[in-house]
Amino acid sequence: MFKRPKGTRDFYPEEMRLRNWLFDHFYTAARLHGFEEYDSPILESEELYTRKQGEEITAQLYSFEDKGGRRVTLRPEMTPSLARMVLERATALPMPLKWFSLPQCWRYERMQRGRMREHYQWNMDVWGVEGASAEVELLAALCGFFAGVGLGPHDVRIRVNDRRVLGSVLAGVGVSEAQFAPVCIIVDKMDRLPREVIEEQLAELGLDGSVITVIQETLSIGDLDALEDALGADSEVVAELRALWALAEGYGISEWLDFDAGIVRGLAYYTGVVFEAVDAAGELRAICGGGRYDTLLSTFGGRDVPACGFGFGDVVIMELLAERGLIPDLPGGIDDVVFAFSEELRGAAMQAAAALRAKGRSVDLVLEPKKLKWAFKHAERCGAARLVMLTPKEWESEKVRVKDLASGEESDLTLDEL
Repeated sequence: MFKRPKGTRDFYPEEMRLRNWLFDHFYTAARLHGFEEYDSPILESEELYTRKQGEEITAQLYSFEDKGGRRVTLRPEMTPSLARMVLERATALPMPLKWFSLPQCWRYERMQRGRMREHYQWNMDVWGVEGASAEVELLAALCGFFAGVGLGPHDVRIRVNDRRVLGSVLAGVGVSEAQFAPVCIIVDKMDRLPREVIEEQLAELGLDGSVITVIQETLSIGDLDALEDALGADSEVVAELRALWALAEGYGISEWLDFDAGIVRGLAYYTGVVFEAVDAAGELRAICGGGRYDTLLSTFGGRDVPACGFGFGDVVIMELLAERGLIPDLPGGIDDVVFAFSEELRGAAMQAAAALRAKGRSVDLVLEPKKLKWAFKHAERCGAARLVMLTPKEWESEKVRVKDLASGEESDLTLDEL
């Protein structure tokens, strides 16, 4: 018996309906905020992800050598592909860009709740905007999505920080710029690893106990007033975060937001504001995460363009919706089931099905000789609105018998009336 690869999923029709329902909400939130869809190949050059060594993602690639001797990989995330696309048309693309995508991504990592080796990821990015209005536009789209699937601020919290908070504090105690990105990767795991493991990993970077204490104290800051006390009233970072909150007030989404200095995100390319959406109960992995990455293009040899974005996987959100009882019961979406009482009426049934389809109705024609009882059960199972029956008596008058499955009413109609 063949089994699917570990960490992957099959989508049977009922699961596919649910996936399409979720994706429709992603698409709706993106389009309501004026974002345009793009896509790229699932297969990318391995170098696109390994140009910066030391990141966790480089050890999780599904990479191999193709028949032409090139090192390639299944994409683990979308942002580097987007950066490649922007770089290829850097002088021709009108800024700002507001783009979204829904790619399938692959990472070979340890299986756990909310984490698969393949998943679909809703990505939204804004390029060419320096101020906090870009981040707030992304946060508004997130809040719009959550509200659209029935979740509220009591279900989901969006934790916001700025990487420069930790960076400025660490610079003051002698931590080098080269050490900062590895520190963020470790700090990003703090909610998943024991404290002694985190301290051991920080010590391996050459950080002594006093620096570790400073990191822990910084990460515990929980509001902007306390942050201002720590960084000073003239702090640029504090001013920009307060500006972000003011814009969020304008959008009416500030009730979803919390300041949390512990959010740093593990990817090295983030340069400023970072955020994560989490379930309010704190029982699941992060639902999504993102931030500002203004210097990404220069790592490809290009001229930097201010940018920010987020990635939103399809796994954790479905767990949260299930816990909240918000998974919808989705019927098959069939309008009509057409059933012939006998093989002699097969041609007439096809004629009726063709006439209905020509009018845009979704029609399932029963393809084999079956009993009427089976046809009724089949129509109910498909979630059909009507059962259209070709019977000898009615067809002699060029009519069909139609049963409305919701009301139970029956009527005899011509094909034109049907």
